[in-house]
Amino acid sequence: MEQKWKLMLTNSFFRTLSHVADFSELIGLQHYMGVMYLITLIEKVVPLSDEHVLVMEESFAGVEVLVYQPQQKTDGSDLRTAMVYLHGGGWCLGSPRMSPYDLLARKIVMDLNAVVLSVDYRLAPPNHFPVPYEDVYRVVKHFLQEEVLALYSVHPGRIAVSGDSAGGNLAAAVTQQLLNDPEQQVHFKAQGLLYPVMQALDLNTPSYQQNQDMPLLPRTLMVRFWSEYFTTDKRLFQAMMANTHNSPESSTLLKFVNWSAFLPDKYHKHYNYSEPVVMQADGKAVPENGHWRWIADPRASPLLVPDSALRVLPKTYVLTCEFDVLRDDGVMYVSRLRAAGVDVTHQHYETGFHGAMMFTVWPTDFQIAHLMTDHFVKWLQMNL
Repeated sequence: MEQKWKLMLTNSFFRTLSHVADFSELIGLQHYMGVMYLITLIEKVVPLSDEHVLVMEESFAGVEVLVYQPQQKTDGSDLRTAMVYLHGGGWCLGSPRMSPYDLLARKIVMDLNAVVLSVDYRLAPPNHFPVPYEDVYRVVKHFLQEEVLALYSVHPGRIAVSGDSAGGNLAAAVTQQLLNDPEQQVHFKAQGLLYPVMQALDLNTPSYQQNQDMPLLPRTLMVRFWSEYFTTDKRLFQAMMANTHNSPESSTLLKFVNWSAFLPDKYHKHYNYSEPVVMQADGKAVPENGHWRWIADPRASPLLVPDSALRVLPKTYVLTCEFDVLRDDGVMYVSRLRAAGVDVTHQHYETGFHGAMMFTVWPTDFQIAHLMTDHFVKWLQMNL
């Protein structure tokens, strides 16, 4: 891995904060995610307009968004490209007002002469699934109306959606579900999924095992994000940690996340596939009622849709990192999309770690972050 010392120092801060969060929750002072939200606050900025980019705070369908536009006006005939961007943070952290997201939006505006819509969806645990997803879906539906696109001088055939980590999950899910909406006339031309979260059924893939203690997303934290997304019931977290959280309902979909079939051999390494344990509804792990049933919902786990739902998807860019528990989620989606005939660009970084692309601000700026950004923007220029 490159810039190891900088990464170790950065990771030490994240781990220390996680320990503080655990202790705070243990003594009843503050919820774990309430303490971890400090990461969001540290990097928060006030997005302001400058000589090149106009920034406006808007409300689309009751959801706050930041709209970035070129300052130079169009004459109405020169329509622009556009991107809907969804920030990461495990559905529990993050904000479009963080400096890395602000910088990325400005770069896309400048390099593509584009309009960027950055969505401030509500977060868990106060707002469990499907609230964050539904916020994003409402925003997208509102923005893709022809009269709204005309207001921002956006070409209806040149719009992309993108997101990193949990934002990539939301981007993939919304793209799929829009295609099932009979009322929807405008669809995305492309989707950019940056180290996305794609499934909650098997949390013991080779990358989950290989990278369980890697920066900056250890397996325990990713499992915590998943469980908090669905429920405050700690039994789900415990079952997910043991990979025994599948019910008879979700077990019928395990074929879509069978890594022995969808991962190229080089990712198998020395790991052997074993199907996740299925608990009966009357067992200790899976209650009869509650939010556990959401793990089988494709709006939460976009990898769970059948091949027929994949064939109609737009051009796709998937970024994965070797040292990331989510690596195999992205790789499996690439394999299934290609088998379905979708035009896919897969950019895999052998020295990459989870969240790397957003480390563009001093003192935690990494060379690989700038490389990832340049590659992604170049792909957008060629495909939008």
